[in-house]
Amino acid sequence: QVQLVESGGGLVQAGDSLRLSCEASGGTFSRYSMGWFRQVPGKERDFLAAISSGSSTTNYYESVKGRFTISRDNAKNTVYLQMNSLNPEDTAVYYCAANRNRYAASTFSTHYAYWGQGTQVTVSS
Repeated sequence: QVQLVESGGGLVQAGDSLRLSCEASGGTFSRYSMGWFRQVPGKERDFLAAISSGSSTTNYYESVKGRFTISRDNAKNTVYLQMNSLNPEDTAVYYCAANRNRYAASTFSTHYAYWGQGTQVTVSS
């Protein structure tokens, strides 16, 4: 059983950057591919980015490609999401998730078995 804890969210202004972190415990982090998603109240959870266990494969949602970067440090059991040029439409709760298929870097939320509690990101105009 993997536990995931996100951190790094907060209130920023349009154009600012944030780096989210997600620390894993209770499992062998390097055996999982990882993903980041976000959700706005009343809407479905949207895929943002994913990374395979060894970082060889990454996938991004088209609208964040070039602004967001996913990375991981297996020695620290942590996955990151660097977010640049934030705008108010990026306001959401951001979640990290772990997928037992270590090679997948999947874009589908149903492929992820473990989820964090989420961290709020609010971007003011």
